[in-house]
Amino acid sequence: MRIYNTQTRQKEDFVPLEPGKVKIYVCGPTVYNYFHLGNARPFITYDTLRRYFEYRGYVVTYVQNFTDIDDKMITRANQEGISTDVLAQRFIDAYYQDADQLNIRRADHHPRATRTIPMIIELVQLLVDRGYAYTASDGVYFDVARYANYGKLSHHRLEDLLAGASDRLTDLSDKKSSADFALWKFKKEGEPSWESPWGEGRPGWHIECSAMVRQYLGDTIDIHGGGQDLVFPHHENEIAQSEAATGKPFVRYWMHNGFINIDHAKMSKSSGNFFTVRDLARHFDHQVLRFFMLSGHYRMPINFSTDLLHAAENGWKRIVNCLENIRFLAQSAPEKSDEPAVRTASSALRDAAVTAGEAFIEAMDDDLNTADGLAAVFDLVRLVNTTVADSVAERSALLAAADKINELLDVLGLYPETEQQVPQTILDLLAERTEAKKARDFARADALRDKIQSEGFVIEDTPQGPKVTPR
Repeated sequence: MRIYNTQTRQKEDFVPLEPGKVKIYVCGPTVYNYFHLGNARPFITYDTLRRYFEYRGYVVTYVQNFTDIDDKMITRANQEGISTDVLAQRFIDAYYQDADQLNIRRADHHPRATRTIPMIIELVQLLVDRGYAYTASDGVYFDVARYANYGKLSHHRLEDLLAGASDRLTDLSDKKSSADFALWKFKKEGEPSWESPWGEGRPGWHIECSAMVRQYLGDTIDIHGGGQDLVFPHHENEIAQSEAATGKPFVRYWMHNGFINIDHAKMSKSSGNFFTVRDLARHFDHQVLRFFMLSGHYRMPINFSTDLLHAAENGWKRIVNCLENIRFLAQSAPEKSDEPAVRTASSALRDAAVTAGEAFIEAMDDDLNTADGLAAVFDLVRLVNTTVADSVAERSALLAAADKINELLDVLGLYPETEQQVPQTILDLLAERTEAKKARDFARADALRDKIQSEGFVIEDTPQGPKVTPR
């Protein structure tokens, strides 16, 4: 597998620290609200990355945090007159509900910043002891000028950052430079706080991720993921504080997904052009939302519009309908056939299933190219639809194609609900209609058809018999 590494700005062969194992850390949500479409993209992207590594035989340890203490958390909790802990638990529960609907698997560890305070304090103390941190009047800060490699992820020049930071420095703080960032913030009125060697306070934003990585995955990990907006300063600061504290490389491969644009404008809460997953789920199935996210390459921006979501919905229905047709046709298809046309079609289906699997792996090995991975699935779907239309294939070949489609969709976290239950009362009406048609009682057959349709089902008469599905 080759992965585009943000730090080197090129695709690199993926070589894990430990053969057969992958350690992945992904920045999770700040839990003061429901997560929106832009949040959903990294959650889906790196969940798919994890699934693909497991599909290829790796043992994956996957960590995604919850930021449950920061300025936004404090502001909203104070507005509602509740504690940040109560607020956090409400939206952590909501995260799980929405993520489950999107088939985003639970991480092996979902640490919370407020539950990682001892490790955070330990890491800050290491930085103080090694001369990379200092105490100011309002907290403990990382001394950016002391870390020689600052900027290696974002490719910002330290000299330019320090020059610009000095111009912006005010007398409101006794920081050495406004480029320096907080590791520990001293207590303010109305804020939760914890004891530390430097006084009561709370952790800065960046330090929590470094502490969680170290606690659950070690000093060096294989992959760190997040959105492009986190490259600077968040991930840059994570590198600086982690490597300054341990003296070891922090992350081997940095992966960052592209933005979501709303009608070609970047989505942001400040602009008001954002949609929560809960809002969108009132109009579109969660599977369609996930399918939409995976239809583009994760590093590229995705443009969102209602029309594009409807197009994704139609594409997803093509796959679901294909699997429904296979299931229906397989009921009457021969297990084995001596007819040349049937054997030729069956052989083509089996070959296409193998080819689809190979093309899928080739795409996903190329920097998790889910767009081309889905294209491989659709190539198989097209051949299946042609075969189904001609009604010539052995049952085993049809089921092999269905199994391959489901196998590849499973890697992408997509689950078509093809086994839709039709009530027995509807099946009884269908059987009665079939008998009426055999008796050439077409008025009765039409009346039964209308009755079935009024109950919300559609009848399709095929060479293999009537097929009834929910409308």
